Amino acid sequence: MASGGVNPKSGFAPRRVGLLGGSFNPAHQGHVDITLAALGRLKLDQVWWLVSPQNPLKPMSGMASLESRIAAAKDLMHHPRVVVTDIEQRLGTRYTADTLGALVRAFPRTRFVWLMGADNLLQISRWQGWKQIFHIVSIAVFARPTYVSKALSGVASRRFARRRLAANAAGLLARNKPPAWAFLFTRLNPISASAIRAGRQSGRP
Repeated sequence: MASGGVNPKSGFAPRRVGLLGGSFNPAHQGHVDITLAALGRLKLDQVWWLVSPQNPLKPMSGMASLESRIAAAKDLMHHPRVVVTDIEQRLGTRYTADTLGALVRAFPRTRFVWLMGADNLLQISRWQGWKQIFHIVSIAVFARPTYVSKALSGVASRRFARRRLAANAAGLLARNKPPAWAFLFTRLNPISASAIRAGRQSGRP
């Protein structure tokens, strides 16, 4: 696994990069499953885990430090084409739309694909500048248990229905000019960070 040295001033960047953003509080096997599926099905060169300093939609209470979340993510994700990074903190951005805009400007030769679960597609209309996100990068949505039908009938899905690619064309997402998105049915992992935290608090494994 790469250690996280994403440097906009380095002059080098892979051509096709998937971006998996979140609190990673903590990182878990569901993140790994999405990452590995994205590398294969989307024909990506790398996936970057963007560990957020603080998700605006989540409370600060119970949030581990950024350093400890990054360290735990690195311990979990061992792959030569996966980078765990704090670049969002270094960019000084708070909202996903701003982060994506800054990354596109910093890496003009890289084609980014935003990766997220169906649960986030369902509630992305609550995000700051959510329509802008669809116009900045292509998006790959991965099925999550109990969220599929709700996500596919939600606000964002209806708004960009005509820009949805067939799942078997997802490998073209990095080449498509946004807005472009695809919904991918993969292994349905029910694990969540909130369930892990609840288990730790109650003493369950």
